[in-house]
Amino acid sequence: MSRGICPRVNSCGTFWILSAVIFAVNVIDVDAYSCHEVRTAFQLRQVGPLHRVPETPGTDVDLLICKHQGPSCCTRKMEESYQFAVKRETLHNIHSYSYELEHLISGHSDAFQDMFQYLLSFSQGHLSSLLEGTYSSLSRHALPHVNQLFSSLSLYLRGANVSVEAAVHQFFNNLFPLVYTRLINPGIEGSMMVGSEMADCLRMIRQDVNPFGRHPAVMAQELAGALGAGRQLGLALEEGVEVMNATEHVSLSKECVKGLVKMVYCSHCRGLTLIKPCVGYCLNVMRGCLASVSELDQPWRRYTSLLEQLTHAMAGHHSLELALLGVRGHVNEALLYAQLHGPLITATVDKVCGLSTGEPTDMQPTIPEVTAFTMTSSSPPPSPTPSQPLPEQWLGQLAHLRREFLTYLQRYKSFFAALPEMLCEGENVVDDSTCWSGDDVVESYSGRVVGNGLHAQRQNPEVKVRSPDPTLTEVKERLDRFNQETQERFPKLGQIEPWDELGSGETEEGSTTDCDDEDGCQASGDGPEKTSHTDASSEGKSIGRPPGSDSPHENPSKPPSVRVRGGSPSASWARPWSLALLFAALCLQWTLF
Repeated sequence: MSRGICPRVNSCGTFWILSAVIFAVNVIDVDAYSCHEVRTAFQLRQVGPLHRVPETPGTDVDLLICKHQGPSCCTRKMEESYQFAVKRETLHNIHSYSYELEHLISGHSDAFQDMFQYLLSFSQGHLSSLLEGTYSSLSRHALPHVNQLFSSLSLYLRGANVSVEAAVHQFFNNLFPLVYTRLINPGIEGSMMVGSEMADCLRMIRQDVNPFGRHPAVMAQELAGALGAGRQLGLALEEGVEVMNATEHVSLSKECVKGLVKMVYCSHCRGLTLIKPCVGYCLNVMRGCLASVSELDQPWRRYTSLLEQLTHAMAGHHSLELALLGVRGHVNEALLYAQLHGPLITATVDKVCGLSTGEPTDMQPTIPEVTAFTMTSSSPPPSPTPSQPLPEQWLGQLAHLRREFLTYLQRYKSFFAALPEMLCEGENVVDDSTCWSGDDVVESYSGRVVGNGLHAQRQNPEVKVRSPDPTLTEVKERLDRFNQETQERFPKLGQIEPWDELGSGETEEGSTTDCDDEDGCQASGDGPEKTSHTDASSEGKSIGRPPGSDSPHENPSKPPSVRVRGGSPSASWARPWSLALLFAALCLQWTLF
């Protein structure tokens, strides 16, 4: 009996042991295929309500995007949450790059305008000091006209519909009655009443009488040329900001969002929360999503080229600074010319306006109110007012700002074409032997990688592009139109001689070159530091001015300090030969006093 019972006992033991093993395997298998990691990722990335994620994979899930054979940790509700999340994340990544470029443009736009206003303020003070110190008899009445002139120039540089030539000629029209009654014929107001009608007559005939010679016309021409490029640069920078604002509101099509969900989140449905998309696969998805954005590439390249040419036309060889600094000299020469030709002017005015001074027409010219000063090798020129810096202290700052701006701009020439690549770099993708292809984990992506633009997307295997984005189409047309108008207004921009295009010892290829003396740079290699999101150095991966940067214009008594991110806190000064040229010009001017 014992022999009969023992086999049964062994069989029963074996049965229970096998049952325990099977149960343990089932427990391990259930734990291996739980959705714990998916729930964790869903919560950390703030995709949606956690209750939408099941505890264990389902086998009868009817999905619309993340379709695959076998159990899945995804549901229809999760797919909806994934679409909202991936759209939010992609737009955030796009904005992070466009934000950098937008603030690079807006930051330098503010810096240029601050520099313009400082130069105008200095030039206005320079002219006012001449009138107060040398032509005191008319300075009190002339200063309001000086203010009006520079107010008009300021508005012009800010883009207002103001004519520089008209502002200059109006200034000299208003100046003529004062010059006629206080310099050419001093004391005329004391001998007879000179009413508003007489003053109006003098203003009206000023250009016909030509009491100031060619100096008003030369001054108007120089200011219009130098300030015209500065004004157009300001308008161009504003246009660039508008373009970036429009691209920030780019819309992602339904096909694009589905492709993004498939690339970013469909691997989660299988429990693969750490796998990254293949590089080629990511490029296809992003180039399909940003096809309309990439269409901005060509007009944007033309736009950046025009920015370079405009900054050179404005700051090259210190054109704008010297034009504003020369206002004082032109006005002084004009006043001297009027005094030296006083008899002829008086005779002409007497005939036209009917004003008789009681003096013979062959009277001797009035002695100009010029302070005698003889320049010798050992005697320095008179010092400017203590509140004003020496002219050479700010000569070259505009060129420094231009050089800094172009250094950054070089990195963004291909921004719209490079944006898909920037979104498909770093930790977002992998290019090794294990990556996600949208359907499975593969060793490498086998699909065809298409190029940028709408036309290339016809062959895109991942995202179907049905029509261009109407908003971005309008932006492209607007940018094309602005480029065309700028070229028409400045037809010789492309003919300008190249002049230290990048400065700071950098070229587009990153090679080192000598620093141009005209820029007033201290040494090559002192350019702004370079930072980017990643270690990659391809174009379009720079950062611009951060929010909250200090204003470039802090103290009106000294040149503004330009604080655009990556730049030096203060500008370098002009080289000795530039200072010598300016010094000689000032010496000549003071000699005329």
